Formats: sequence, C-alpha cells, structure tokens
Amino acid sequence: MSVGLPGSVEPTRSPLEVRAGLVGVAVLRLTIGLVWMSEAYWKFPPEFGVLRRWVERPLEFPVFEPYNWVVEHIILPNFTLFGWTVFLAEAALAAFLLIGLATRLWALVGMVMTVPIIFSVINYHVTAADGTTLGEWSWAYYMMLAIHAALLGTAGGRAYGLDGVLRPHWKASSGRLAGLLARVS
Repeated sequence: MSVGLPGSVEPTRSPLEVRAGLVGVAVLRLTIGLVWMSEAYWKFPPEFGVLRRWVERPLEFPVFEPYNWVVEHIILPNFTLFGWTVFLAEAALAAFLLIGLATRLWALVGMVMTVPIIFSVINYHVTAADGTTLGEWSWAYYMMLAIHAALLGTAGGRAYGLDGVLRPHWKASSGRLAGLLARVS
C-alpha cells in the first residue's frame, strides 16, 4: 500500500506506465530547455536584442509598483550588466535543463526568471488600427511556472538526464559538493 489520499490505494504501476511517466517528464524538461534557448537567442550580447524594450514595458503598462521601481532605478541604469546576467542565466537554464543536470536547482531558477517576464507582459495590450488587441499571451508564462514547478517536484533530470546517471555516485560520495549535487538533482 502506498501513501496517498486518506483511504486511497495506488495500484502497482507497470514498467510501461513508469517508463511513460519518465518520458513525459523528460519531454517537459527538454521542451522548457528549448524555450529558454530561444529566449536567450534573441538577447544575444552586446546589443541584447529587444530586451531593453521588454524590460521597459512595465513602466508603460504598470503591473506591480515595487517592480517598476526596481526596473527604473536599478535595472535600466545598469542595463549592460543586467543584459549579460539575463543572457547568461537563460543560456545556462537551457543547457542544464537540456542535459538534465542539477535540474531541481535550475527549475527553481527558471521559476524566479519567469516572474519578471510575467510582470513585463501581463498588462501589455495594444489596440491595432483595425481595432484588434495585440499583446502577449500571459498564460504561456503561467505554464512556464507550472512546468518548472513540475520539474522541481519530480526531479526532472532523473528522467533520462545526467542527474539520473550521476546521482547514485553523488549519494555514495562523502564530499560536500557531491552531497549538494545530490540535493539539487
């Protein structure tokens, strides 16, 4: 009997069901890794693409006043440093999620990185000349949060990723780094 909802008993899962679950988690991890790769691609340094325009969006279409203050007084005056930080973080997110290494850590980083994106796009709506409303579909970013939460909760790198291959070695080691890697995998 497994632990679940009070009074519930989970039937034994077949190897095929277990494998299908692992494949599903791996597909989520690879998909969100590719999303971050595409995000990093259009922010390529030293110009950082249209990143500045998107960072300024909350000032034009406010969502959360403390975030707007951070954008105006911290991010924009230090935009080059910010641009490099965002580019490197998104490239690292893509790389680590694609290979499934330290996935729980990178899933948490992905959640943190997604929140300001939501603040940048949630109220961005422009009416075109023909009367149609243009803007970002904010639900895409809520789904990004959900995917990262799923990877965090399922330890997504253990599903056909390097975490699954290396974690037994990290757990068997007495070193601090190995212990840390075992916890974030």
